[in-house]
Amino acid sequence: MTKTYNRLDKSQAAVLLVDHQAGLMSLVRDIEPDKFKNNVLALADCAKYFGLPTVLTTSFEDGPNGPLAPELKAMFPEAPFIPRPGQINAWDNADFVAAVKATGKKQLLIAGVVTEVCVAFPALSAIEEGYDVFVVTDASGTFNPITRDAAWQRMTQAGAQLMSWFGVACELHRDWRNDIEGLGTLFSNHIPDYRNLITSYTTVKGSK
Repeated sequence: MTKTYNRLDKSQAAVLLVDHQAGLMSLVRDIEPDKFKNNVLALADCAKYFGLPTVLTTSFEDGPNGPLAPELKAMFPEAPFIPRPGQINAWDNADFVAAVKATGKKQLLIAGVVTEVCVAFPALSAIEEGYDVFVVTDASGTFNPITRDAAWQRMTQAGAQLMSWFGVACELHRDWRNDIEGLGTLFSNHIPDYRNLITSYTTVKGSK
């Protein structure tokens, strides 16, 4: 059976950052801590760069889960922020669902901690309501590869697409000619080796 290429479209996409909290992020073991935080901030930078509506949410901040990563709060001071009092599945919180629906977008880029709960539950709920869900795998984390892989399988079987933040950026951008320096700077800020490409490009361009 031939399947349609459901391509990300920056006019149709919104970003949901779910439970990137200090306590929960300390549980992430399937990605190295520094790399994981870099990936989360890279996805956030993509949202800013492409002007994607972004919704932030936390679970039980007053408990061991802890506060939202301060960098995210600083990056999105005007974005909807939903501190859930207890619901484990963000989609069970009416304010969160209302904020998602208020974006008017049908493509949802979801990332969070931990993958099999804070990402999987709202992803499955959103799919059930007719949204196209794209899970940003490297900006989501959990205890180990076993639990991560089980969650990925569960979500993909339900219709979610798995992507990296780099893949998200490239699919949204479509064509380098749209903006070479802007996207190149974003990549260079989060992929140290990518700076070599930009250095090569700027050097060659400067010599012409």
